[in-house]
Amino acid sequence: MDITTEVRPGANRYACGENILQDLPSYLAGFKKIAVITGEKSSEAFKKYYRKELHYPTYRYDGSSSHENAVELANKIEEAELILAIGGGRVIDTAKMTAEELNAELMVIPTLISNCAPFTPIVAVYHPNRTFKAMGFMKRAPFLTLVDSKFLLATPKDYFVAGIGDTLAKWYEIEGITRNLQEDEKTAYIRLGIASARAIQELLLKDAIPAIEDLENHKATPAFSRVTDTIIGLAGETGGFAASFGRSAGAHAIHDGLSYLESTHNQLHGKKVAYGILVQLAHTDNLDEIKNLKAFYQATGLPIKLKDLNVLETSKEALESVISHAASSSETFKMIDPKITSEQIYKAIQVVESL
Repeated sequence: MDITTEVRPGANRYACGENILQDLPSYLAGFKKIAVITGEKSSEAFKKYYRKELHYPTYRYDGSSSHENAVELANKIEEAELILAIGGGRVIDTAKMTAEELNAELMVIPTLISNCAPFTPIVAVYHPNRTFKAMGFMKRAPFLTLVDSKFLLATPKDYFVAGIGDTLAKWYEIEGITRNLQEDEKTAYIRLGIASARAIQELLLKDAIPAIEDLENHKATPAFSRVTDTIIGLAGETGGFAASFGRSAGAHAIHDGLSYLESTHNQLHGKKVAYGILVQLAHTDNLDEIKNLKAFYQATGLPIKLKDLNVLETSKEALESVISHAASSSETFKMIDPKITSEQIYKAIQVVESL
């Protein structure tokens, strides 16, 4: 059995709308033993909006999104029917691993619009020191993802922009992976993944800039809601439909490599992935597309240069840990180019830095 190749579209249920969190008690009905996993900032944001007490034992994750922390939390909880995750991507991924340890269902309340973690059965697993370790594949998807668009207007702009960058990668990664497939190699679900990724790209290029303005003006407009559902839901659908053909490629490999630079630890996942899109496009010699994206990146605040990610030393020696990891056999740049080398990745970075 290879769970990574299975079609797994996403959450069992996806409920969204303004003020939908007011119905939380009805969504929790039927579960007798519930434990909450959250973070300090996530908990504060939720309490400020929800204004009701949750009378369940509550546990804080340690910020790492590591399997070690998930096991520690599972040992503290001991037994649960439902894990209620309230937070951003790392909180949610920690809760997924904890729920799997306890053989419990998972309900997710995202406090940020920044990635598809609330929707998918996939986790980004880090070492306790917050360097990237591996992608993890849970046996269960979330039982329910509860998306309150009014609540999510509290998302900091940087996180929303990062979510746009992470989600934009869906098109460029799946296109890069599948461009050389023969027609008969494109199964029905791979084709559906390609179509959904194309829809994501078109939607973001049209709606992302006005949606950012709506966020700043605290207005839950149709454009804002479309971008919210795209970042949280549609991005997860792409990888769910196309499996390994629609999840990660060059852009995410660059993100993973950048995690080995301590100076990037305070940089958001989606912003590093967005820079990775440019590196992947440079490697595949799609320079015109980089130029096409430049205005969009500038208008949204996505990084165009390494200095935008707090990486000031750009010599090959300074980036050795980045390029060697991104080109490693365990990474997903090989989905774009099976013969990729660290030298080629460094050359692509140089191209991006020179444009």
